[in-house]
Amino acid sequence: MSKKIVVGIDFSECSINGFEHAITIAQKAKAAITMVWVNHLDYSKEIFSVEPKQLTAEVATRFEDLVASHKDKLWGQPLNYVIRKGKVYKEICAVAEEENAFLIVIGTHGSSGFEEFWIGSNANRMVSACRKPIITIRGGIDVGKDLKTIVMPFDSTKVTRQKLPMTALLASYFDSEVHVLGMFTSKLDDLRYRIRTYVAQAEDYFKENNVRFKVVFLEVDNITEATLEYADKVDANLISIMTEQETTTSNLWLGPFAAQMVNHAGIPVMSIHPDRYGFVP
Repeated sequence: MSKKIVVGIDFSECSINGFEHAITIAQKAKAAITMVWVNHLDYSKEIFSVEPKQLTAEVATRFEDLVASHKDKLWGQPLNYVIRKGKVYKEICAVAEEENAFLIVIGTHGSSGFEEFWIGSNANRMVSACRKPIITIRGGIDVGKDLKTIVMPFDSTKVTRQKLPMTALLASYFDSEVHVLGMFTSKLDDLRYRIRTYVAQAEDYFKENNVRFKVVFLEVDNITEATLEYADKVDANLISIMTEQETTTSNLWLGPFAAQMVNHAGIPVMSIHPDRYGFVP
């Protein structure tokens, strides 16, 4: 059975951009793609100028056009679509579970649909709700970039290591170099020792899996800002994070780490949901 990627589509420019990114990953992973559109109350009249009763037929026509124009890019792997009704984040998560997808890709900051789930306090809804890894891509990001450089911040939480397997998998597809960032937000020796230990475990894991990597330790006040600054400096193509991270006095008021990253990153962000029984090296 082939791997599957689920892509949320609302036919805005940014969601098509996310779809193009998903195709790049699917080519490397030899994966199939299932596109998902969800009929909800707030669909954009800027995108759909048809009557509500004609909406499903219009969506199906647009999907068929996407399939016809992109199916050859998947080198024989299926390119399918699903039309659902309900809450966008719940339905996309449900399709990903039904399809046993290994990844979800979502374009953010579109002119319809997804913006209500991504901006501000709602930014963490999709990322928190789905158990599958999610790559979020803001509009305007170059679809032609391979994932040559991946930035992966490590904090003092135990779950920070659970992003290792998926990060290593994507790195193996693209022969990426992973920059492992040990993020020191405290002077406490036990916390600093824990982070160094976790980073050392990441080094061992990448060596075992033949993944190229680089280790950098940073003294930071805000994990999000420091990660974004570093990613920009090295021209990274992806940031890999957990959906739950430690908080500090300086960044607590800004909201969850993942929500900050998704809303502010100028490059794709992969968010991994923690599993209490999940991977520990």
